Order: sequence, then C-alpha cells, then structure tokens
Amino acid sequence: MTPFDVVVLAGGAARRLGGVDKPGVSVGARTLLDRVLGACREAGRAVVVGGRRATVRPVVWAREEPPGSGPLAALAAGVRHVEADTVVVLSGDLPFLRDGGVRTLVDALADRDAEGVLSVDPDGRDQPLVAAYRTEPLRRELALLAAEHGNLTGLPLRLLTQELRLLRIPSGPLASFDCDTWEDIATARATIREHGNVLDEWITAVKAELGVDLDVDTGVLLDLARDAAHGVARPAAPLTTFLVGYAAAKAAGDGPEAVSQAVADAARRASALADRWAAEADGAPGEAAGSTGTETGTGRGTGTGTGTESGTGDR
Repeated sequence: MTPFDVVVLAGGAARRLGGVDKPGVSVGARTLLDRVLGACREAGRAVVVGGRRATVRPVVWAREEPPGSGPLAALAAGVRHVEADTVVVLSGDLPFLRDGGVRTLVDALADRDAEGVLSVDPDGRDQPLVAAYRTEPLRRELALLAAEHGNLTGLPLRLLTQELRLLRIPSGPLASFDCDTWEDIATARATIREHGNVLDEWITAVKAELGVDLDVDTGVLLDLARDAAHGVARPAAPLTTFLVGYAAAKAAGDGPEAVSQAVADAARRASALADRWAAEADGAPGEAAGSTGTETGTGRGTGTGTGTESGTGDR
C-alpha cells in the first residue's frame, strides 16, 4: 500500500459557530478533530495546523503566520512537516470521514498520472480539503503562489487547485459533510444515532476511549450475546462477552490480527457452550455427556456420550 502523511487544517475563526473552538466540538462524544484523525490511522505522520490540544493520536503541530491567515497559508505551514511523497489534506470538521475513504483517495492517486485527487460532493462541488496530493507538486505550487502574491494570506484554495493536474472522484453522501454551523452539528449528532449507524459509531467511540486499535467481527459477538441471553440468562450476555475479551487478551503479545482471531475463536466456543447449556435444559439426550469432546457435523447432534458428536440436527 502507498504510504502517506496527513495534514489536517484545524484553525479558522468558526464565525458561523460564534467563534467556538470548532475542532473541539463533540459529535458522538468524540471531538471533530479526533474523528478526522481516527480516519487516518494508516498515516505515517499526522500534522495538525491549529491550536494545541489533546488528541487521539500523536501529531506534529504547526501554525500559519499570522494565525488566521487562511487555508493556503495553513496548508503551506502543514506541508513543511510532511515526509511522505503523498499527503492527504483534510479539514478538521468532517464527522463522517472513514479510513476507507482516505485509502480510496490515496490509491486513486497512486494508480493515475495526476498530481492530486479531489473528492467531489453529491452537488458536484470540488472538495480540496478532502483530497490527496503528491507532496512535491503541492509544495511547488504553494511556493509559486507565495512568490506571485507576496504571501498566501487570504488567498482562495482555487488558486492552488487550478494549477495542479487533478483527478476528481465522487464522494459518498456523508464523506465530505462538514460542520460550519450549529445546524450542521445537530444534523451530525442526529445522524450517528440513527439505527443503521449507532452501533458502529458507539464501538468506534469505545475503542478510541480505551485506546484499543482492534478490528473484531461484531456480528460474532452479538450472536454470542444473544445465545448467552436466550440459552442461559440475560445477565450472562455481558459477562460472557467480557470473558471472551479477557481470553483473547492473552493473545495480545502476538499482535492485533492474533487477538482478532482469538476473539472469533473464543466467541465460537462460548456460543457452542451456550447451545449445549440450552439443549441440556430442554432435555435433549446425550448433550451433557458429549460436551467435553469435539463437535463435527452441522448442528446439535445426538451424541453418544463418549465425547464426540456427529449429529446433523438443526442448531
């Protein structure tokens, strides 16, 4: 995969928010800046142009001179600290940006003879602050603009993008959604609580809060919780999933992939245990005696009581 750095522009006066510290506004209990940085986990170096604050990952801080002199000046200040040949440039108020969207930009640039890749929102507008650029052409054009105009203060971004060879790709309906007003903030907060979003948003927030960088199959864990709640007792669901996590933590020294696999394995074993527990309560013959052996076959079998099940019944 193509390595890249990221520059996040997190300054600005936020006049339409009454001058509030916009990158520090929370959506889903995470600041807007942390949400953007969380979508850039693959970035080698993260540069944030703006006031210092606590962040979800280590960053390099930069500041345009004078502060508040506009996006081109801020971008120039951030690009000075970039080390990779590719840089993703983002505004610090994108609540729905995802790491898959960032990777799409980087990969599109790697595959094409272009100096940058811009997202285009559903209304057809270019989004130069949801984009990936080749670092050297970006520095070149910023330097040329500074020489031509004396400095970059107050210059619009279009002066930069019109000088670069750009590829444009459509973004999803929310990928380039930014928060300029309190109405935008309210919309973002409501959207993450919609049925189709709330679970992923909550899990992402918990992982960020606990410092957990781990991808697990949430479907497996939800199935386990269901089996434990229905087959044993409702309080068994959270307790069982906790024990699965504890068992998987023993594999932590082998890396995130090993832990993810350990979670899946432990969840399957615990789910099978819950099935056997429920079958025993239902009075199915042979289940209890067969519980210490191995299970082959496609479902709850009619075990022999000797430690091996080979039934073909429905699970």
